Amino acid sequence: MNPTDHTQEFVLEPADNDMLANLCGQFDENLRQIEKRLGVHISNRGNHFQVVGQQKPSLVGIKVIKELYSLSKKERIDPQRVQLYLQESGMNESEQVTDAFSDISIRTPRKNIRPRGANQRDYIKNLRDKELNFGVGPAGTGKTYMAVACAVEALENDDVRRIVLVRPAVEAGERLGFLPGDLTQKVDPYLRPMYDALYEMVGYEKVARLIENNIIEIAPLAFMRGRSLNESFIILDEAQNTTVEQMKMFLTRMGFGSRAIVTGDITQIDLPKHQLSGLRHVLSILDDIEGIGISEFSSKDVVRHPMVQRIVEAYERFENVQAGLQKDAFSSPSETSLAARFKNDPS
Repeated sequence: MNPTDHTQEFVLEPADNDMLANLCGQFDENLRQIEKRLGVHISNRGNHFQVVGQQKPSLVGIKVIKELYSLSKKERIDPQRVQLYLQESGMNESEQVTDAFSDISIRTPRKNIRPRGANQRDYIKNLRDKELNFGVGPAGTGKTYMAVACAVEALENDDVRRIVLVRPAVEAGERLGFLPGDLTQKVDPYLRPMYDALYEMVGYEKVARLIENNIIEIAPLAFMRGRSLNESFIILDEAQNTTVEQMKMFLTRMGFGSRAIVTGDITQIDLPKHQLSGLRHVLSILDDIEGIGISEFSSKDVVRHPMVQRIVEAYERFENVQAGLQKDAFSSPSETSLAARFKNDPS
């Protein structure tokens, strides 16, 4: 035991064996997950718990355990749920989560979605307050999921009349060749992440009806030239695979009463080596335009399996070393904004 460790005890009420079993998980896997993430030791005898560790992570651990226990009465507590609560705890952020945004949530027909961490909260605020937004960061940070949720909320509130889903048809280093079916069926595989989010928030049958009635529209990027989209919530996903010309064309499709969100991961560009990414380019020229929000995510914001966060961080370390940066640059975010970095070097 470290001399600076604190021992804190608490009791979970009401005492309920089923709730305790749900909270702890099989072979106490949920408690071990909390221990590993926070660097504390957790023990219990029934509903009497003891947490040993540094004061700050111990308090976070107690808070997470109590919240999960309250939740255990109505839903199953699995490792994914534990991971999301730990992510929300703020232990991976430069500052603790404050209560100022605790009431922020996105309401969709089938579930309410809460932000996980300060960056997601700021992202949601931008999505609601600004007409054009960019969400940039690694896989698993909720860029697309939150954008779809805000689009569904806007549609339910009659703020927009339709949702338009757009994505460039660029394969991830593969040559898929001819794809059978009509235009919608050809681009369906590329839009699957947004479909999955819609099914979760709205339901399969309702999504199918909305697509049939053209309220949810699939619009391949290559066929958008000449259109003007009014009263629409437009989502361009995987925007790192747009060319400069395609990005300009997309951004000038916005009509009256419309909102647009552009999401992408600049570390996963699948364009030919000689071609400049439209997302990289646009971030270098639009950062000081009024009414535009730019939200940046890092590996610390990953809300998928913990292994995804470790993989993203490993790639960041490798790329930083390759670029000749200091080895600890990945754990100390630069004060220079993403847009400013691209303005200096858009390539």
